[in-house]
Amino acid sequence: MGAALPILLILFIGSGLSALIYEVVWFQLLELVIGSSAISLGILLATWMGGMCIGSLGLPRLATRLARGRLAPILAHPLALYGALELGIGLFGLLELAVIPLVGSLYTPAVGHGAGALALRAVVAALCLLPPTILMGATLPAIARWVESSPRGVAWLGVFYGGNIVGAVLGAVAAGFYLLRVYDQSVATQVAVVVNVLVGGLAMLLASRTAAQRTDNASSSSTASASSSAARLDAPDTRAIYWAIGLSGATALAAEVVWTRLLSLTFGASTYTFSMILAVFLTGLGIGSTAGSWVGRVVTSPQRVLAWCQGLLMVGIAWGAAVIYKALPNWPINPSLAPSAWFALQMDLARAALVVLPSALLWGASFPLALAAIARPGDDTSRVVSRVYAANTVGSILGATVCSLLLVPALGTRDAQRVLIALAALSAFLLTWRMVGRSLVAMVLPPVLAGLLIAAVPALPGELVAHGRYTVTWLGKTDVLYVGEGMNSSVAVTRLQSSGATQFHVSGKVEASSLPQDMRLQKMLAHLPALVHPNPQSVLVVGFGAGVTAGSFLPYPSVKRLVVCEIEPLIPKVVSTWFTEENNHVTTDPRTQIYFDDARSFVLTSDEQFDIITSDPINPWVKGAASLYTREYFEAVKRHLKPGGVVTQWVPLYESTLDAVRSELATFFAVFPQGTVWANLVDGRGYDVVLLGQNGPTRIDINAMAQRFADAGYQKVGSQLMASGFQSPLDLFATYQGSGADLAGWLKDAAINTDRNLRLQYLAGEGLNNYTSAEISDAITSHRSFPESLFVADPAWMSELRRLIGGK
Repeated sequence: MGAALPILLILFIGSGLSALIYEVVWFQLLELVIGSSAISLGILLATWMGGMCIGSLGLPRLATRLARGRLAPILAHPLALYGALELGIGLFGLLELAVIPLVGSLYTPAVGHGAGALALRAVVAALCLLPPTILMGATLPAIARWVESSPRGVAWLGVFYGGNIVGAVLGAVAAGFYLLRVYDQSVATQVAVVVNVLVGGLAMLLASRTAAQRTDNASSSSTASASSSAARLDAPDTRAIYWAIGLSGATALAAEVVWTRLLSLTFGASTYTFSMILAVFLTGLGIGSTAGSWVGRVVTSPQRVLAWCQGLLMVGIAWGAAVIYKALPNWPINPSLAPSAWFALQMDLARAALVVLPSALLWGASFPLALAAIARPGDDTSRVVSRVYAANTVGSILGATVCSLLLVPALGTRDAQRVLIALAALSAFLLTWRMVGRSLVAMVLPPVLAGLLIAAVPALPGELVAHGRYTVTWLGKTDVLYVGEGMNSSVAVTRLQSSGATQFHVSGKVEASSLPQDMRLQKMLAHLPALVHPNPQSVLVVGFGAGVTAGSFLPYPSVKRLVVCEIEPLIPKVVSTWFTEENNHVTTDPRTQIYFDDARSFVLTSDEQFDIITSDPINPWVKGAASLYTREYFEAVKRHLKPGGVVTQWVPLYESTLDAVRSELATFFAVFPQGTVWANLVDGRGYDVVLLGQNGPTRIDINAMAQRFADAGYQKVGSQLMASGFQSPLDLFATYQGSGADLAGWLKDAAINTDRNLRLQYLAGEGLNNYTSAEISDAITSHRSFPESLFVADPAWMSELRRLIGGK
C-alpha cells in the first residue's frame, strides 16, 4: 500500500487535468446553448459543484452496497471502484460532445423568456452536467476507503487533493492556451478521455496487485465503535469545523468571482486572461493543500492552525482588494508598448499572483487541515472525507452564486469583499470559540480585526471601470460621470476634458461615444440596412450600447417595431440617459421593446422574423463575444430574416489582427456569400467596418431611394445622415470597401469561426493591444473592384458612384 501511494498521487494529477479540460469544454458548449449571462453561468457552476457534492455524499453508501452485491468481486477493492469512476467519466466525456448539441436542439424551440425559461435552463444544465460531475465528486471518497484514518493517511488524502488541483492547473493551461487555441473542443475532449482511460486502467492494475483492506482497524471495527465514530462526527466541535470549511469554500469561490471580474478590467477580459487567473488561483490551492497536509500531520492541534488560516484570510481578502483598487491601476504600464499580447500576459501573470496567491494558499491549506482536525484512528475515512468535501462544496456553490447574482449587483465589488472579510471572521470565530470557550480573545479579536480591515477596503476607482488596462495613461484626462456594477458587466460614463465628448465604457473599454468616428459607425449600422431595404418595418438590434444605432432607426417612417437585446440591464436603464440627444430617446419610444438576455440565446430561442437585424457586440477578443461571430450564429440570424431582409455586423479593425479579421469576414461570407464590406474611416485610414448581407444578392435602387427622400417623412432621416457626416445617401454608399466575391481569394485559407472551435476568441485575443487597423483596411481595399451589379441607377448616378467609390 505504501509503495502505491505515490502512484495514486500521479493518478489524481491526471484526474484533475482531465476534469478541468472537461469543465472548460462543457461550459463553452453549454454557454452556446443556454447563454452566457451571469444567471446562466451561475446555473452552470451550481450544477457542476452540486454534482460533485452529490457524488461525495453518495459514495460511502454506494460503496457499502457494492461490497454486498453482485459487483463485489469487481469493485470491492477501492482502487477498482476509483478506476471504474474514472472510466465512467471518460465515457461521459465522449457522450457530452454529442448530447449537449442534441439537448440544445430540443431546448431552443421550447424555451421562452422569464422564470420558466430559467427553470428550463437549469434542467438542461442538470441533464448534461450532473451525471459526470457526480462521478467526479466520488473519486476522492472512493480512495479514502483504502487510506487509513491516521495522521499519515489523512496527510496522504490532503496530498491527493493537492495533486488533483495541480492537475487542474495543467488542465486549465492546456485547454485555455493550447488545445482549444490550436485545435477544437473535440480534440480537447479526446485528450481528456485518453487521460481518464490511462488513470482508470492503471488504478485497475494496482487493484489487482494490492490488498483491498486498509491497514488500520477501521475495516474490522465493531458496529458499536462505528456508531461511536458516527456520533463523534456529529459532535459540536466537529460541526464547527464543518461550518468553518463551508464558509472557507464560500469565501474562496466568491472571491474568485469578484477578483476575476476586477482583474479582467485590469488585464483585458480575453479568454487568455480568464485561463491565467484560474490557473493562478488553482496553483495557490494546490500549494496550500500540500503544505496543509504536511502541517496537519506534524502539529498537535490542526483545528488551531485551521482557525489561524481563517483569521489570516481576512487579511488576504483585504490585501487583494487593496492591490486591485490602489496598486495595479497606478502601475506605470502602457500595454500598447508590448510587442505582442504574450509579453503583456507575463506581466499580468505576476500581477495576478500578487492579488490571488496569498489567500489561495490559505484556502488550499484549509481542506486538509479540516480533515486532520476531524479524522481519528478507526473512523470511516470515506465518510469523513465525503462530509468535509460536501461542506466545502456546498459553501462554494452558495458563495459563487450569491456573490455573482446578488452581492455584486446589489452592493458592488467593494462591499462584496467586505462581506467576505466578515465571513472569514465568522469562520475563525466559530473555531476559536470551540477551542478556548467564551474567552475575551475568542469574542473580541476576530470581530475587531475584521472591522478594521473592512473599514480599510478602498473604493473602486471609476477610472479602472472606464479605462481598464489603460487606466494610468488616462489619469487626469477624463471626468467620471457614472459608475455601475451590474450583474453581467461593470459600466461607466466619462467626459473627455479635451473635447467634452461623452464616452460609454463596458468592462474597461470604450463601447460607444459621441466622438465623430464612433457616431459615424453607430449610425452606419442602422442607415445602411434601412436604406438598402425598401420598406423596413421590424428591426432587431443586438447590443444596445449608447442606443445610437437603435435610435437611428426611429426616424424611418416605415419602422413599426424595434426590438433590442442587451445582456446588461444597467446599460439601457441608466447609461442611455447620458445619450438621449444622440439616441432619439429610444428607450421611451413606444415602438421599442428591450429584452435583457444573452443575444445569441435570444436569437436561437425567438421565433420572430425581422426585416433588419443589426449586431454591434463587444470586441471579439472579449471572452464569450466570439459566439456572436460564428457560422452557426450567422445561420440563425439568416433564418430570422424576412424575405428581402438585411443583416449588418460590426467588425473592429483596431485591437485585432489580420488573421482575426480574415476569420470574421470569411465566416460571415460563408453564410452570406454575396455580402459586402463598408468602411468607417478616420482621417482617411481604416478604423472598423460594417458587413452587410442578405439571403440573395443585394440590389440598391438609387432612383427609388431618391423618391423616398423626396417624401416629407424622410426629412429627419436626411438630417440624421448629415449629422453623421454623410451629405447624401451616395456619401454613405461611397464607404463601399469590397464584397465576398472580391475577397474570396484573399480569404481562401482563413479560419472559419464555428461553435465547435470558437477560433476567433483566440485569434482576436492575440491582438488585444494591437493597433494596425489602417494596414488591415488597406489589405481589404486592395482587392476592391467597382460593384457594377450592386447599384441600380441611371448613368449619371452610376458615374458619380464610380467616382466616389473608385476601385479596379
